[in-house]
Amino acid sequence: MHIRGVTAHPDRAWTAQQAPSLVKGLAGRIGSFRFLIQDRDAKFTGAFDDVLAGEGMRAVQSPPRANYAGRWIRTVRAECTGRMLIDGGSHLRLVLRAYARHCNGHWPHAGRYPAA
Repeated sequence: MHIRGVTAHPDRAWTAQQAPSLVKGLAGRIGSFRFLIQDRDAKFTGAFDDVLAGEGMRAVQSPPRANYAGRWIRTVRAECTGRMLIDGGSHLRLVLRAYARHCNGHWPHAGRYPAA
């Protein structure tokens, strides 16, 4: 899990802007990723996918009704943000990045997402 942006009102333009930010944030590690799992939200446009394809990654949509992102958000609320007072957007970004580092470093992962 990688936290790249936080906004109260995401739209297609904002989501497309996050793809280059994701690539830049992963810097030298981008080559170790083959897929980006995204939900079926219409906010993920071809422009978003094209940026990833330029880096050798393929955007893969999650299966219908799988709701991986929704489950992760519920987990974050239950285990992290629901147990503390968040003091603004910068504090939220700090907390979410720390929680993502914890999840990526300590949670067992069942395996890689299958190629579609």
